Amino acid sequence: MPRRNTVALAVCLAAAFTTLLDQASLNTAIPALRSELGASPATLQWIIAGYSLTFGLAMVPAGRLGDAHGRKWLFVGGVALFTSASIVGGTANEAWVVAVARLVQGAGAGIVNPQVYGIFQDLFTGRERARALGAYATVGGITAVLGPLAGGAVLGTVGADLGWRIVLLLNVPFGLLTVPLAIKYLPSSGPVRKRTALDLPGLALLATVTLGLLLPFVLPRAQLALALAVAAFGVLLWWERRYARSGRTPVLMPELLRSRGFSLGTLSAMFQFGATLSANLVLILYLQDGLGWTPLQAALPMVPGALGFAIASSLSWRLLARYGRAGVVGALLGSVLATGATLLVVLTVPESRLVLALGLTQLLSGAANGLMLSPNQALTLAHAPAGAAGLAGAFLQVAQRISATLSTAAVTGIMVASSGVTAGLTLCVAMMAASAACSALDLRGRYGDAGESDRGQRRVQLGEVRDHQVSAGDPAGSVAGAGDGHHGGGAPGDR
Repeated sequence: MPRRNTVALAVCLAAAFTTLLDQASLNTAIPALRSELGASPATLQWIIAGYSLTFGLAMVPAGRLGDAHGRKWLFVGGVALFTSASIVGGTANEAWVVAVARLVQGAGAGIVNPQVYGIFQDLFTGRERARALGAYATVGGITAVLGPLAGGAVLGTVGADLGWRIVLLLNVPFGLLTVPLAIKYLPSSGPVRKRTALDLPGLALLATVTLGLLLPFVLPRAQLALALAVAAFGVLLWWERRYARSGRTPVLMPELLRSRGFSLGTLSAMFQFGATLSANLVLILYLQDGLGWTPLQAALPMVPGALGFAIASSLSWRLLARYGRAGVVGALLGSVLATGATLLVVLTVPESRLVLALGLTQLLSGAANGLMLSPNQALTLAHAPAGAAGLAGAFLQVAQRISATLSTAAVTGIMVASSGVTAGLTLCVAMMAASAACSALDLRGRYGDAGESDRGQRRVQLGEVRDHQVSAGDPAGSVAGAGDGHHGGGAPGDR
């Protein structure tokens, strides 16, 4: 590998560490942030869920702009925006300022994420690309372990009043270091296109649908927003068909929506992603608020889940090669059992043994998620039409972000309103079961002459999506305890 490519890889890994560290440590600071700033339940929901919303919405146009106009300065701008927003959030004196800062952070991370994968595609091929993607995933695993421990240690050392600020500022030194390195070492852009078609109306309508679904969770008497979401969804479908007929690339590609294998795989990823993030959040809030544990104590049971995910991820391709979609279904059923076991442990195990018992259930949950994540993404993206793998990965990412936004807002409302750990974890079990059901429906293709799911699995086995399956999956988003990390995908944009 040329030295300049090695340095560029290091810069990309530094950006990954910068953005993921903040997310991995945030959950431990939520109770302290709420108590010190007096955040209302609605504001707290925006702080937790808003990041996912702007991350998903920023990623698609950022990917297209990077493809057309070069990735270097979008990368630099995204890291700078993320770091600046971290400083604003960490120095805020009002909870709403933190919420706005989190929205901006999500946008910054959404800009950076597709540039990283695009740089990997541009600079590396074959085994070198696989190693680069593997290194990126490894950084995600490291931050998933270090983040909660670092957040807990900071809060335990300096106290809640200053601790939550330091947690939000942990990534700032790394961001300040990454920006000048990126300016110096990242490759400059190639030929620049004069115009880039961005489906901004489609993105605006998609945001409206998501907000319409989100508002009833965060505002009282906002049920009318559901009607807005339904109306906006109808307009979105009409607009996307019209946009596609004009020869341009919409956010929701009609061919993808008509694909049984892609639709079911995306639904499975959405439910699994939201359930995993929400279950971790429920546990952190319950252990700190319900049982009075310190942030470090609450973080300890999450570490085995991150380790289990990292180990299982490295073995997941054996599962895919041997069992295909059936292996994904089996792993998801394991996740259902692990999440259900977590609920059972919380309800029945004495507090003195809770760290060990939760550590075991989190280990099982992390391992099950690690076994299914990449295989499900590969099988899902195998159904993308020729030349649309980047768009398919981007859509998968946006779908998971919407799931994360809605599910974390829902469980936060449940926990803050009543400390209802039973209700919160029951919702997570139901979502994980829905994920397994969607995946099971794709076991056999019932549409098309040859069986769409069988064709998709053969494409994976033949290696046709080898360069796309990792780029649609976030290195840390499904790791137990990773917080609201880049959960689920960073496709290189709309290529």
